[in-house]
Formats: sequence, C-alpha cells, structure tokens
Amino acid sequence: MKLAFIIDQLDSIKTYKDSSFAMMREAGVRHHQLFTLQQGDLAWKGAQAVGFARELELTGKDGDGHRWYRTKEPEEIPLQEFDAILMRKDPPFNMEYVYTTYLLELAERQGALIFNSPQAIRDHNEKLAIAKFSQFTPPTLVTRQESLIRDFLDEHRDIVLKPLDGMGGASVFRIHSADYNIGVIMETLTHYGTRTIMAQRYIPEITQGDKRILLIAGKPVPYSLARIPKPGETRGNLNAGGKGVAQLLSRRDREIAEALGPVLYDEGLMLVGLDVIGDYLTEINVTSPTCMQEIAGQTGFNSAEMLIDALESRIAERYATAIHPVEAELSS
Repeated sequence: MKLAFIIDQLDSIKTYKDSSFAMMREAGVRHHQLFTLQQGDLAWKGAQAVGFARELELTGKDGDGHRWYRTKEPEEIPLQEFDAILMRKDPPFNMEYVYTTYLLELAERQGALIFNSPQAIRDHNEKLAIAKFSQFTPPTLVTRQESLIRDFLDEHRDIVLKPLDGMGGASVFRIHSADYNIGVIMETLTHYGTRTIMAQRYIPEITQGDKRILLIAGKPVPYSLARIPKPGETRGNLNAGGKGVAQLLSRRDREIAEALGPVLYDEGLMLVGLDVIGDYLTEINVTSPTCMQEIAGQTGFNSAEMLIDALESRIAERYATAIHPVEAELSS
C-alpha cells in the first residue's frame, strides 16, 4: 500500500520515543510504500488536492552520524492516490493547522482516506472535548469570566487552570483558595478576560500518574502510560519532567475507554489518547497521540502493530466495498 505521513521535519523526530516513527517502522516491515509530507507540501491546484510527497526509506540506523531515513525528490501526487494518509503533525493547533485540515477535507471529498479525520480533529478540542462525556470528568468550568473562576475556586478550594490550546503541560497552574497570586494567574491565562480557559477540581491521584490510554480503531490498548510528576510538580507530562510508567488498565480505565472508543472511532478518529487521572477523564488527544514506544519498551505490547493492523483492515474494507458494493451492503 501507499501510505503518506504528514509530520514535522524528519530531523526533529526522536526515533527512540516517537510514535509516528514506530508506525512507519511497522508499516515498513510489512513492505508498504512510505511517503512523507509537511504542512507546506499540501496544495489545492487545478481543482485538486495534491501533495508534494517524498518517498521514504528507513535505513535501520540511528546515531553516530547515521540518518535513520533516506528520501527521494518530492513528487506531485493527488492525495486520493494514496491508500491512506496519516495526519501526525504535532500541535500547536493554530490557523495553519486549521488550513491543513481544510485541504485534507477537500482531499477526502475526492476520495482520500485520512486518519485522523480532518473534521474530527477540528471538532475535538483536546481540552473541551471531554464535555461530551461529562459523566467521566471531574467538576469542570470553561469560561473567561474571572468571577465565575473565583466562584469555582471558592466551591472546590483547590483547582487547576489551563489554556484550551496548551500542550505538554504548558501554562497549567494549580491554585488554592489562599493563594496570593490568584488574580495575576487569571489575568495571565485569560489575557484580562479575552481568552477562554478551563478550570478543573484538583485530583490528588495525580501523584500516582496522569494516565495516557491509547484507543486504536475504537479499542483500548491494554496498557496505559502513567506520567508521574517529578517532586514539587503537579504536572505529569513527560515534557515537564514526568516519569512514564506502563501499567495495565484499571477497571475504571476500561470503563471510560470502552465507552468512548466506539463513539470516537465512528467520528473518524482512529488513534486517540485519553488522559485519565485517578477515576476521571481530563483530556482527549486527537492530533498526534504518543506513548507507543514507552509502552512497548516496558511491556512488549506493540501498539504500532495494532494500529497498522487496523489501518490495513479499514483499507481492505474500503476496497471490498468499492469492488463489490452490493455484497458489502447485504453483509452489513
């Protein structure tokens, strides 16, 4: 199959921990033809969505001056000619990211198969999407009004504030009712009431880890990666110095994952990263969920294999439907 990955600069990828690399390596082992694109390689040209894609060869080497990849010169290819396109561009989710999803949505209309679905990515802000599943969330407030945040703090005494467009634990604050910096923190995060933020009741179980649960084609990977904060921190993000510890899903983890998985997959989200602290869902990551390699390294479970299996099955179903539409409809 011809698989295209929309990712960041190849030289920026840390192969020892990057989930996109794990997927490409698994696809390469199966002799699929790999291509890479960056956001700037996408275009609408001649009434067609195209990409200036480079064919990718994995060298099997890394370090000591050896590159892990070789690429050919870019080739203009209509996006629907790929068997599947994997959108793996990291945040920030800015307007350029939005424009990319528009171009990919045009490609979908011309027959391209894209995961995660560009519309679904736009529709699921990674902080605010949890509101669709409020039965699993801690007490949560989304607003830019200081008075509402202060009322929320008075009620819960110990809360966490975070921007809706943050990533990697950036600009996440924990504040107590007796904190002397409440005003300046709210002014900073809301830009004096002009930006909407999220407030959540503090969950003490963060000391046991912020669990990343991967959903692949609606089904949970059996292990989560608990990102445990370093001493003096309340953020478990690996970017913030957290330590990743793989562990089997708890009963509550499975309850959340099995409730959300089919719903999110039906909306076009093949790979999702749920963040769970204690018994509570805190985020739904849809842009470029990671932690595959950490889980594989500690447990031996190959999430990338599970992902490529699901992708192959989805593509096979699509071609079967295209070749035998009547039989496919009767069997469904």
